[in-house]
Amino acid sequence: MLFEDFHLDHSLLDSLKAMGHNTPTTIQQQTIPLAMEQEDILAKAPTGTGKTASFLLPALQHLIDFPRRFDGQARVLVLTPTRELASQIHRYACHLATDLGLDISIVTGGVPYGPQEEALAGNVDIMIATPGRLMEYLDKNKFDATEVEIMVIDEADRMLDMGFSSVVKTIAIEAQGCKQKMLFSATLEGGGVQRFARELLDDPVTVDVEAPRSEKAKIHQWIHLADDQTHKFALLCNLLRQESVKRTIVFVKTREVVASLEGLLLKEGISCAFMRGDMEQKKRFQALGRFTKGEVDILLATDVAARGIDIDDITHVINYDMPRSADAYVHRIGRTGRAGAKGTAISLVEAHDMRIVSKIERYIEQPLKRRVIEELRPNNKEAKVPGKKKANAKDAKPSSKKYKKPKKKSS
Repeated sequence: MLFEDFHLDHSLLDSLKAMGHNTPTTIQQQTIPLAMEQEDILAKAPTGTGKTASFLLPALQHLIDFPRRFDGQARVLVLTPTRELASQIHRYACHLATDLGLDISIVTGGVPYGPQEEALAGNVDIMIATPGRLMEYLDKNKFDATEVEIMVIDEADRMLDMGFSSVVKTIAIEAQGCKQKMLFSATLEGGGVQRFARELLDDPVTVDVEAPRSEKAKIHQWIHLADDQTHKFALLCNLLRQESVKRTIVFVKTREVVASLEGLLLKEGISCAFMRGDMEQKKRFQALGRFTKGEVDILLATDVAARGIDIDDITHVINYDMPRSADAYVHRIGRTGRAGAKGTAISLVEAHDMRIVSKIERYIEQPLKRRVIEELRPNNKEAKVPGKKKANAKDAKPSSKKYKKPKKKSS
């Protein structure tokens, strides 16, 4: 199948060719025809499978087919959970719409209000926004959702994790004239996303396509056992100095560890950028910019700070600290092996981490290989995860004594 088969406007086809997109991915093949028919859609779309074009191309085609006669508020609204993802979608939309003369705006937190309010006061064709800041403008009557015709909720599972469900529902209710809603999520398992979809969508078509091998992430995963923090840091330095380790994200648990680890790496002559959840937006974009431009090849990040990072050529993900859940592990390693490319995920594991390792192995339904760097071989054996305690005999069997009613005393 080719993009021409979707009967897209020639300007969109020219933009796709200029961006090097020659054939649609599986999620695009399944979603775009339905979206062009203005069906409500619930789609399972992991990052790196081309989901952004799945909703932007039909939305842009709609604006081409039905041009507006007067200036006004947004006709297409895309809600994303993070500022970084909003910025990436905004850039992609601007590239696709190069020759269309559309007004494409972005509204996120962490940046000054003035320029955003100025944009809202003018014409807006497509709005990409994070829910919190957009809700502020809705409350101040600076944003009017009644002109929204197409609404997209991207990364709905993350939206729920971050507590945005009620805000998104409020915005959806305000968009009374909306003709079409599309909800994309990396997973449809569990009741949360399904309930969310039922409340927002009208008789949606579900798209849950198993991506072919050519599009699946080829992520090699293994762990190194670490005796202690000193040993773990030595392992990290050794890995980061290996020739095959190019562009790498190193995940840590807390923002405090980010700061201390950056200083330790600099002492070892290893340059890196870092992102923490408490950073102001300008510094976050600067750090991400240094990483994406190749000024540094290592990015230290917490899970919160890394939300929305969407870069195709990350070769390695290293879990310096193990995540708190198996689901978070899958989201972390999904930063590599994107768009069918190969990737590597390495975890540095101390004894107290073995419990989460076993949970991850059950969740991904495969064992994580154990590897050893010869000069940094661990002194301690792998810690065993304690099993569930067996019930004591007294607790396991009920008492054989039968309850007897007390005899009535004779009057």
